[in-house]
Amino acid sequence: MFGKRADPAELARQAREMMRRGNAKAAASLLARLLKDDPRNARALCDRGIALNQMKRYSDAITCLDAALEASPGDARALNNKAIAMAELGDTEGAVATYAEAIKSDPRHAAAHFNLGVLHHRLGREEEALECIERAVRLGPKNANAHFYRGIVLGSVGRHEEALRCFEAALRADAGHMDALFHRGIELAELGRHGDALGVLRGLPPGHAENASVMYAVARSLAALRRDEEAVEMLSRAVKRDAKTIRAWAREEAAFEPLADDARVKKMLRL
Repeated sequence: MFGKRADPAELARQAREMMRRGNAKAAASLLARLLKDDPRNARALCDRGIALNQMKRYSDAITCLDAALEASPGDARALNNKAIAMAELGDTEGAVATYAEAIKSDPRHAAAHFNLGVLHHRLGREEEALECIERAVRLGPKNANAHFYRGIVLGSVGRHEEALRCFEAALRADAGHMDALFHRGIELAELGRHGDALGVLRGLPPGHAENASVMYAVARSLAALRRDEEAVEMLSRAVKRDAKTIRAWAREEAAFEPLADDARVKKMLRL
């Protein structure tokens, strides 16, 4: 006649398992059931907000995370995830302030330092970005993504030797971090080590090696090594994948200047 009331601990366990599997929608549904009977459960409210963020339901996520913060004021995890949603909705300065609030509440909350650094980088504030991400690295020295993003910021300001070391640190933390491996190749090329760069880039798995950015990077190093025929062939493949982006990059790249008189390259890049 009457359904058995679900065990809150079991619902929470199932929700965590759904999140682990990448099924945010199922997790959000399970947490909604838990919250029906316990609407001020701060952990469940925060977890549901995180699931809603992953579903790109950012306004709903903020509502849920605000409820979590009402139940547990100053919760750094809830503040961090609220800031993520605010940034996604375009309120970048509000997100910066909310990340700062999370860090004030818990100075050792590595994710808030990291996310604030990423946001500063998006906003072109490289010095602030680097400060935040370096704090995240100190708090989580085995976190591959923190090392990786530190490398991204350092590379963007021309500090290529340091960036290379960051990508190598990321790979020590996670040998399967393919973005770090790709950017290791990029930094080797930026340092003029094009033979080493080719070794790295051509070692990427097939699913990554066919990416337009990877093919372009390979073409650039081939051109720098004056392996012209191979460079033209690889550049052609990259253009076929993403003509607008690759043409724009190639027109500005010094490594392709010796090929500027090649009729195939002129046609390919619309010179």
